[in-house]
Amino acid sequence: MREHKLVESFNAAIEGFLYVVRTERNMRIHFLSAIFILLLGIYLNFKPQELMILAVTITLVLVAEMINTAIELIVDIIVEMEFHPIAKVIKDASAGAVLLTVINAIIVGYLLFAGKVPFTLEDGITRLGQSPWHLTFISIIVVLALTILGKITLRSGTPLRGGMPSGHAAIAFAMWTVIAFLTHNAVVMLLAFVMAFLIARHRIKDSIHTIWEVVAGAILGILTTGLIFQLLRQ
Repeated sequence: MREHKLVESFNAAIEGFLYVVRTERNMRIHFLSAIFILLLGIYLNFKPQELMILAVTITLVLVAEMINTAIELIVDIIVEMEFHPIAKVIKDASAGAVLLTVINAIIVGYLLFAGKVPFTLEDGITRLGQSPWHLTFISIIVVLALTILGKITLRSGTPLRGGMPSGHAAIAFAMWTVIAFLTHNAVVMLLAFVMAFLIARHRIKDSIHTIWEVVAGAILGILTTGLIFQLLRQ
């Protein structure tokens, strides 16, 4: 029972995030910008501390936008159709909080990226292609982003229970593809594939996903990761 409630809590939290992404244009802009900036930081070979600062800054912007949306909805429910000057002040204040986090993000981004700009594209790709963990990190981020965008676009199922495509299958087979590229050991590759297959099978067995949702997730994970490794790996 406790595990079931924990899953439902995560599901509700992700549902809230997806709702804001679906309904708020600014959130979609922030979300896509966040993915691009984080990938750019990895591409520029940021140090772990720099990546942590970047991730925290990005998270603050996204959280502020979600809180702003929640406040606007609460005010709309309370005030309903009547105009109230205080309601406008509340909305403006919450929007101002988002603005401050965005300004802070711009400043932090400038300080982090300013010293990384002078490089040639060839050198950057070479450094990136020689770092397996960078390629792995990029692959997982892109697969997760495409999975979320797929669920938002198709509006099917819920984030943790059903929907097209299966996020579990996408990540599982993305990791299998990473292992296949990084190792030449057939036994390791086979074991990784079996683990990915069992994860996908479990989603079907528990009636969380249909076979087509799992297959779509697996194809998404394999093709996306394979493409990234093929294009960037040296």
